[in-house]
Amino acid sequence: MQTATRHTAPLQFVPREDARRDAAPAPLRTLCSTCHLKDLCLPCGLNGTDIERLDGLKFARRRIKEGQALYHEGEKFQFIYAVRSGTFKSHLTLKDGREQVTGFQMAGELLGLDGLASGQHASSAIALEDAEICAIPYAHLMELASTSTDLQHVISRLMSREIVREHSLMMLLGSMNAEERLAAFLLNISQRMKARGWSASEFHLRMSRAEIGSYLGMKLETVSRTFSAFQHQRLLEVDKKHVRITSLEGLQQAFDMRVQ
Repeated sequence: MQTATRHTAPLQFVPREDARRDAAPAPLRTLCSTCHLKDLCLPCGLNGTDIERLDGLKFARRRIKEGQALYHEGEKFQFIYAVRSGTFKSHLTLKDGREQVTGFQMAGELLGLDGLASGQHASSAIALEDAEICAIPYAHLMELASTSTDLQHVISRLMSREIVREHSLMMLLGSMNAEERLAAFLLNISQRMKARGWSASEFHLRMSRAEIGSYLGMKLETVSRTFSAFQHQRLLEVDKKHVRITSLEGLQQAFDMRVQ
């Protein structure tokens, strides 16, 4: 009679949490061609052949915890980062040590293009909530673009979008009062939410009032006072970071009247 042999599974090494966090990114399993954000992200406007070429790039996926930096100002530029989930802020550190917020990025938007000019990132990117990104090797992307005119146009359009964003910020800081600035900011968030299939009138702001103020060139007290003014005008309902636009048309009309 044979004696049953007990098979034991081989021992597996389970990395510590901090080691796992610092490890190299895992290979990307979700392809550009099947990603739910493809109409907002890098593949936007490309045909089937070019999207298949993007699928051939060796992307990597990373999870970034809330408060963690994706990259720091001055670091070597190697990747363009596509946000798969979560929200980021980009900021500069001024000479006196203060932080100047230069933008907020959400799912389907790109980070890292600020490193194209000098080969070093001109700003830092911090996760405002647990997030996930795709790291796109810029050198490989350029190799691929050399074989596709359409992809070259897409990359040019993405760079142009950054220029437009900078011009929009300059307009906010240079020619609008406090209510105009906050209205423009909320309308922009609303439009971006709608483009992703989310509610255009009710959303959770991941950034603090101080970060909004830094971005809009307003003091914290002014941001809080302007939110209160919009509530008094019955344009908004605000519960801490949760915002419900009760009159999207009214907010737009008020903004349009001021910029005429």
